[in-house]
Amino acid sequence: MASKTSDPSPRIYPPSVSFVRRAGPIAVAAGSADSFAETETWLLEEASAERQMIDLLVKLICRMKVAGSSVDRLTLHIGTLHPQLVGFAWVWNADDGFCDEVRVADATVDSDAYRLNPLQRIVETGETIRRAPNERSAQDEFPLMIELAAAGMTDYVAIPLSGLDTRNVITVATKAGGGFAGAEIDSLTRLFKLFALHVQRHSELKISENALAAYLGYGAAAKVLEGAIKRGAGDSIRAVIWVSDLRNFTQMSDVLAPADMLVLLNAYFEAMASAVAAHGGEILKFIGDGMLAVLPVKIGVAEASRAAVSAAREAIARLEASNRKIRVASDAEGHPLLRAGIVLHEGEVFFGNIGAPDRLDFTVIGAAVNEACRVEALTKTIGRDLLMTEAVARHVPHDVEYLGEHQLRGISARMSVYGMAG
Repeated sequence: MASKTSDPSPRIYPPSVSFVRRAGPIAVAAGSADSFAETETWLLEEASAERQMIDLLVKLICRMKVAGSSVDRLTLHIGTLHPQLVGFAWVWNADDGFCDEVRVADATVDSDAYRLNPLQRIVETGETIRRAPNERSAQDEFPLMIELAAAGMTDYVAIPLSGLDTRNVITVATKAGGGFAGAEIDSLTRLFKLFALHVQRHSELKISENALAAYLGYGAAAKVLEGAIKRGAGDSIRAVIWVSDLRNFTQMSDVLAPADMLVLLNAYFEAMASAVAAHGGEILKFIGDGMLAVLPVKIGVAEASRAAVSAAREAIARLEASNRKIRVASDAEGHPLLRAGIVLHEGEVFFGNIGAPDRLDFTVIGAAVNEACRVEALTKTIGRDLLMTEAVARHVPHDVEYLGEHQLRGISARMSVYGMAG
């Protein structure tokens, strides 16, 4: 999120909630005269063309205000299927007119703030909750009401959005004296029943994106969702290829309990994958203790090569940090065994669908991939955690040292190999 010095309306979120984007401020044009009925028609027709939930929600709020709604605060909460997230939320208030989209981490559901929030009860019971924030009983029941009362809110309504996912909830609050009028609540309830259909559509799309990204990687997931699902569909791209594996995996598997081995593997893959992703790479595959990734050449080979080297260094540093925290396995001298062998190579690859007609894999293939895999075997014989081919090393000349030419299994030409200097 923007810093406080540049943000026109800074907002503070809990550690388990992360900012995604902002829209607005919402401005109601003078002379606008939409009605709630016209907004219902819009939801049934044109609204289906909106691809982003934040854009749809902003337009809905704008139409509600034009129709005379007294809503001064609105939030939308959508549950999702994601390895690390419980869902997404959108927060709008009339004070600044901005609508923020945020991600909500799994840790949120274990917090007191969530357990004492109306959302938790709605998810469990499906009931609609309406409270007057300035009433002491409401504040004792839901501490959120204290915050709303301090902001001048006189009425609060939280409504479950009917659909397949009971975690979808919309809340509205107003500063109007006496709270929401009965006629407005009826109009809003009708609107939200129609809006729920859009929420369900966006929710299912988001779940598809999350699930595919978790198993295929974000780049591959985007291509699949765009329709690249036929065998052979893909593109020829230039990329820096990353191949890595875990040192002493077989030895550790023999002596460690499966639960301990799982802890180590997850720590290893987290260190590798997070470093690659942080530098613009795409994780394609985990194979046993190995990982295949690419850093596509978007600007130039030099930039991609330097990004890959930075990612490799960061991954090794993260492994060292993990070793200080995880004391599951060690060698005879007590040194942690969580180490990796990483190889970086550059070349042209095919990035797309490969496999059987009804069971496909979105990955990369090509001579450069085969060469990278062959070089990876040298990390053990040479005794280096990071090796590069000349195609990568020539772009970081001051930080590498030449380690000679090597004959690789199945590769006719000898290949020059480099390691990090010092």
